[in-house]
Amino acid sequence: MGLSSSERATRQSALAAQLAFRRALLDVSDSTRRLSGEFSRLQAPGRGLGGGHSVFLRYVDYGARQLRWMEVQLATATRLTTAASQVEDPDMQLALLRLAGPRLEATLLGSLLLSVWLDLLHLADAVCTQHFYSVERMFADLGRWQQRLEPAMTALSSLEPGQVEAAARDVPVLVGHLSSEFTATLQSARKGAESVAKVLVLKEALEALSLLSALKFSLPSVPPSAPALLGVGLVVGGDGVMVGTRLVVSAEWVEMMRHLVRAGVLSFPVVSAAVRIQAGQVMLAQAHGELPRGVREALGDGPEVRGMRVTGRAGAGMNDPPRHHVLPKEFRAWFEKRGFTGELDIDQFCVEMERANHEAIHGGGNWKLGRQWPGEWNRMIMEALHEAEVTAGRMLTRNEVLDIVAGRMKRYGVPMEFTRWRGP
Repeated sequence: MGLSSSERATRQSALAAQLAFRRALLDVSDSTRRLSGEFSRLQAPGRGLGGGHSVFLRYVDYGARQLRWMEVQLATATRLTTAASQVEDPDMQLALLRLAGPRLEATLLGSLLLSVWLDLLHLADAVCTQHFYSVERMFADLGRWQQRLEPAMTALSSLEPGQVEAAARDVPVLVGHLSSEFTATLQSARKGAESVAKVLVLKEALEALSLLSALKFSLPSVPPSAPALLGVGLVVGGDGVMVGTRLVVSAEWVEMMRHLVRAGVLSFPVVSAAVRIQAGQVMLAQAHGELPRGVREALGDGPEVRGMRVTGRAGAGMNDPPRHHVLPKEFRAWFEKRGFTGELDIDQFCVEMERANHEAIHGGGNWKLGRQWPGEWNRMIMEALHEAEVTAGRMLTRNEVLDIVAGRMKRYGVPMEFTRWRGP
């Protein structure tokens, strides 16, 4: 009631982004739960990988360790999403979702890579259990594949937006390489099956293990002798994004990603990587090219979205701009008493500003003199918060603090794009 059309649109957009983010979290959480169950099975004594070959346990443990950081980040992203739903200001809601965005991006791509790793472990389990492949050779293969996987996993677990986006650009190529390795190993195992009966046993073993949870999306590699296939690309159909006649992702997934990309919660390179992986070898071979225009538009990519990602002076290779604590760090203890701890401590609420703007809101280059100005940021924000507590007759909640801060940020023209503090 009483809202203008633009205000209603802003609130509706924030609500749509929240709902989409929750659905995306559930999707990735379902994947990690499945992965957890499979790793537990492979770790089972006497019944695990390769019929209980302890030499392979290090590779199963590696997958389980990667899964743990993903589960932690999913839990953190869930708490940030809950916090976003509890504040009134829609811009602050989106700002909190953007804090959670890199965590979802990292776990989305990480779970896809971990699914590929699980497929490789399943393959090792099948061929070694049936003695179709040398245990020593498989051990070496897994070590080599892990080395290929490690840099991407390290970049994703860092949660640094720049590293996550860089990894996103490389992940489709990595999945394509591992898919080719999978195929080559499977062909070697089939050659090791000397009779038709053994081939059938191998086939049944692979099917029983429900292989290809991730690699099942891989189309056959495009042969050089078939140039007609090189034109195959993604198109948008009524049921979602298609490659040829195969459904890659559903219409619901497309709509969910559209909201999150356009709201600046997820980056388009990450979403693009997920589509390429599920589209298979045809698109993996074009990993550094662009998705077809219709697909990019369907997923929310556009000039205004790309413009949101401009990094200014720092993006041009110059020194990083100052990071301004929106919640004054000299009052850290005051904010901690009001719930700003953990993933919502005050170091999460920093914004990058040009040095001149940063000095301006603090009253000039000399902060001691600046504090004498009533409009100086730290002085102004703390006076507003203390006054609100006096009026309420109680301690403010974290969400009430955020709503007050959001209003002052708009008044001062401070961008509501939070980033973590990187200082000492």
